[in-house]
Amino acid sequence: MACGLFYCQHDAKDQRELVNYHCMKKRFPLFVLVFVWLMMAVRLDAQPERPIVVQVDRPISVIQPTMWGIFFEDINFAADGGIYAELVKNRSFEFAKPLMGWKVLKKDATEGVLILNRGESNVTNPRFVRITRPNMEEKFGLENEGFRGMGIKTGLTYHFSLLARNPEGKPLKIRIELVNASGEVIGTASMAPESAEWKRYTVSFSATATESKAKMNIWFEGIGSLDLDMISLFPDDTWKNRPGGLRADLVQMLANLKPGFIRFPGGCIVEGFELATRYQWKKTIGSVDERQTSINRWNTEFKHRPAPDYYQSFGMGFFEYFQLAEDLGAEPLPILSCGMACQFNSAEVAPLDQLEPYIRDAMDLIEFANGSADTKWGKVRVQMGHPAPFNLKMIGIGNEQWGSQYIERYEAFAKMIKGKYPEMKLVSGTGPSPDGKFFDLASKELTRLHAEIVDEHYYANPEWFLQNATRYDSYDRKNYKIFAGEYAAQSKSGANPENKNNWKCAISEAAFMTGLERNADVVSLCSYAPLFAHVDAWQWTPDLIWFDNLTSFGTPNYYVQKMFSINKGSHILPILAGNQPLTGQNGLYASAALDQNTNEIILKLVNTSHSELNENITLDVKKRINPKGKLTVLKSESPEAVNSIEQPMLIYPVEQNFSVRGKSVHAVLQPNSFSVYRIKLVN
Repeated sequence: MACGLFYCQHDAKDQRELVNYHCMKKRFPLFVLVFVWLMMAVRLDAQPERPIVVQVDRPISVIQPTMWGIFFEDINFAADGGIYAELVKNRSFEFAKPLMGWKVLKKDATEGVLILNRGESNVTNPRFVRITRPNMEEKFGLENEGFRGMGIKTGLTYHFSLLARNPEGKPLKIRIELVNASGEVIGTASMAPESAEWKRYTVSFSATATESKAKMNIWFEGIGSLDLDMISLFPDDTWKNRPGGLRADLVQMLANLKPGFIRFPGGCIVEGFELATRYQWKKTIGSVDERQTSINRWNTEFKHRPAPDYYQSFGMGFFEYFQLAEDLGAEPLPILSCGMACQFNSAEVAPLDQLEPYIRDAMDLIEFANGSADTKWGKVRVQMGHPAPFNLKMIGIGNEQWGSQYIERYEAFAKMIKGKYPEMKLVSGTGPSPDGKFFDLASKELTRLHAEIVDEHYYANPEWFLQNATRYDSYDRKNYKIFAGEYAAQSKSGANPENKNNWKCAISEAAFMTGLERNADVVSLCSYAPLFAHVDAWQWTPDLIWFDNLTSFGTPNYYVQKMFSINKGSHILPILAGNQPLTGQNGLYASAALDQNTNEIILKLVNTSHSELNENITLDVKKRINPKGKLTVLKSESPEAVNSIEQPMLIYPVEQNFSVRGKSVHAVLQPNSFSVYRIKLVN
């Protein structure tokens, strides 16, 4: 007893010294010393017992269908050059430098190409190019470089189109060529515009080779002149085969997430560098050749990644956004300007007595989404090909503005919108940080205003995410609901170009997300940010999905999001260790859910430690349990490991079966792993 008491009250170093001392003095027989050493080994290696119990018959709250969603912002060439499948850059010559993206294929490039501006007669698409070929002496053409090249696939059909007029009526033929990086022709077609009035001409052809860095040449043959505008090239394999549509592989990546909502169009894109360049939804609908091109606010934001060729054609505008949300079965969550430009840039604001146009835009968007054909904006939607309403249920006012000026403007918006659409849910925000004086002010004032859903953003190091898994455990259940609208662990620091989508960041997000899910009675929407990044044209990292001109891949963070989203469940269940939530004890984080639709228990277990954990989990439930379950594991031995174009599935979920013994699950949790257990209940 005395030795046992001494053993319990001293650390390992003391115990070793004690044994060594007695060994030297030969006060204990050898078998006693061996026994003590064995007891020490058992104590040092064993994990403390802590029975884990899932109270299946005591659900805490409903999990909203919108719990896990996606946030789309046109950053990192996410729209033009990304999900919008157009291959021609600056197709209507509306960039600040009208021929940016184009190269004149002619010895004397100063002659024969003229940019004309129609000015007030066509304010949305004022410029076009006039090509004049006075003789047959030399080749004459235009080359378009695409978005860091054009991704071309062998055997795939491509659709070329343009607006043209032939003012002189002379036969001037157009020959289109796709060429690979070596200049070899891999696709060709011809057309001969004849009309003296503007007319759309189209031709389709197949590619004979695959090339990620192709370019398009347009050769002019004959003598005469042509006026050209909206020069376009689309692949045939767009999402749902819609002409002029979206890039199918990128949309499929989103579909695989089964998102509950899509937040659009931003993000800071909403605000603009100044109010004049804010996102204005009315300029993004109607015929694509009538949508006014605008500079992208990420064009020169980061000195380390300037992108002077980054513009918005709005080929993916608000109609396409609502259509995409409908395709994916996701709720649309549009975010609109509240009359405040980016406070990190100009901090320009519209005076309170001049907010009417901004509020009117919000009211009109609701009408565009939900109004009948008898309404002004509902009629526009119908004319665009969607007679049924999009069933918009929520709308965001501002992005991440802060200070009293935001509260004043939000209050004005809320009064007008709720006055006409009382059922519309409004999303407000607490600014760019999850704490600090501006966060505290917003939280206090939005509570006073009885805000419904409030957007919080979290960009921090992985340690912050681990430490904040309990952030909402003691949150006031009578207060507003939380929208975790933008979060991403930063491997270096915020907005640092060296940030990586590594496993350390991803697993810390998984741990944090167990806390979001555990508090689903408070947290009703969550989305990682940003969503997309072109490997050759990004401005911000980390990002959820990376792509080049031909392929795409999900990051470890993507698979964390996917494992939560497709294993959401319908009700949160208590999962306790010693009557406490699992929020970091021994590096283990956990949440549990019941899926009433499939009659399954879903366990999410995140082992952030470097050691294997063996846990016995008791399922406290009256129903019988199917002895066969499904297990999905996402893991990496290296915290710094990342996926890439070359190794897109280096970190990838692996599925397997496991056995349930009675009402107990023996979980062997590998080091640095995220595991999802699905257990079927038997009626």
